[in-house]
Amino acid sequence: MADEDELREQLTEAFEGADYPVQSQMDLVPALPDGPGTTFESGDVSFTAMELGTRLSSHQEFPYEDVDSLVDDVIEGLKAEGEL
Repeated sequence: MADEDELREQLTEAFEGADYPVQSQMDLVPALPDGPGTTFESGDVSFTAMELGTRLSSHQEFPYEDVDSLVDDVIEGLKAEGEL
């Protein structure tokens, strides 16, 4: 099972360098250390940024004004999809 705090920390670190506000998922790519292949891992789960973008697109509400609101929606989306 994934640890929510661990994932939240990884997501925040990866996305905090984006140029906010972000209007779409594509605005986040330049901030990612390995682009869309950036991996987030905790426990027995692992997602690339691309997989998260695809899987959680219906849970995201762009634009995002800051990293915290973006990460909150990603975490809530993972919960809604049964990943957390």
